Amino acid sequence: MHIARSEVPEVFSAPGAVARQVLAFGDASGYTQMTGEYFSLETGTDITPLLRGLKEDLCQSPHWGYMIQGRLIMTYRDGSEETVSAGDLFYWPPGHTLRVEEDAEIILFSPQHEHCETLNHLKKQLDS
Repeated sequence: MHIARSEVPEVFSAPGAVARQVLAFGDASGYTQMTGEYFSLETGTDITPLLRGLKEDLCQSPHWGYMIQGRLIMTYRDGSEETVSAGDLFYWPPGHTLRVEEDAEIILFSPQHEHCETLNHLKKQLDS
């Protein structure tokens, strides 16, 4: 799920301030510690091969974040895809992979335990 800044509903506007908010933007219940992450990904990057060996060969961590720049394609376990572009807020549920269409800078917030498992797996794949 993603939403462009211009589509986030305005809660209020005052001189010098605008507040926008999306309700029900993913569910974090059941998770403990969260991480704040910053990723830089080059055009052509596809993490799918690096996820092999994980459950369903997909990232099993949910993520909430903001796409600073770039564009990428998210593919979910059911085969559906969505494009996430610069300026989008997003929620990616567990069971996904991604490929980068345009150099991307991303801020992510993820459950620490689940995403550390994925990142450790990716690191092992890259080291072998």
